[in-house]
Amino acid sequence: MLRIENLTVSVSGKEVLTDINLEIKKGERLAVLGPNGSGKTSLLMAVMGFSGYKITRGNIIFKGKQINGLSIDERARLGMGIILQRPPTIRGIRLRQIVDIIKHNDFDTDKEAEGFNLKGFLDRDVNLGFSGGEIKRSELFQLLASSPELSFFDEPESGVDLENIILVGKVMNQILNKNKDNAALIITHTGYIFKYVKADKGCVLLDGKILCFGDPERILEEVTKYGYEGCVTCRGKKMKRKSRVKK
Repeated sequence: MLRIENLTVSVSGKEVLTDINLEIKKGERLAVLGPNGSGKTSLLMAVMGFSGYKITRGNIIFKGKQINGLSIDERARLGMGIILQRPPTIRGIRLRQIVDIIKHNDFDTDKEAEGFNLKGFLDRDVNLGFSGGEIKRSELFQLLASSPELSFFDEPESGVDLENIILVGKVMNQILNKNKDNAALIITHTGYIFKYVKADKGCVLLDGKILCFGDPERILEEVTKYGYEGCVTCRGKKMKRKSRVKK
């Protein structure tokens, strides 16, 4: 579904990602854990094609096609979708309008809006005056409408209360389970979303570099005990011990 090869990215001349190598297979859910400022959002922005994120080295390959030079809308048409951690307010564009532009033919805007408690928001400007939970529901509503094959979730549990986290998890599963091949890259630094959405594998992103892979819940346990840098150091020592035992 997605292969990232030696991806190095700069923002305003500063390198924020270095030699990132990742692969997401069809139907697979990859969780990327890391502290604030580690480069997690930059990774999503670069892969999705946002301006300001300059690829200085490496390739992004989606469904066998290199997409480095494609615009955001071209990537979306290929089957990629994203919910942002801090989406903008869009004045002059109503939520109904944007959903009707991006939705698939079988999506009933009014009916689906009821399930998100967004019926009264359809004719309001996108995110204008919305609470944190309402913005998150709006983002998920739009993503569900576009029905992507590969979804990017940027801190889906941030800025929402318990009730909305449950809804977030429910909708994420709805999107991912719509087709057995649908895949996801889930960005998190708390891991709370794992209570509601199962990730198949995880990795740690620290200082713009991927440092280890493993079971996401196990990684979270070690992060809770040792912190991110301690987790990486601990796993590195374990790998060396295993290597010596095999020899």
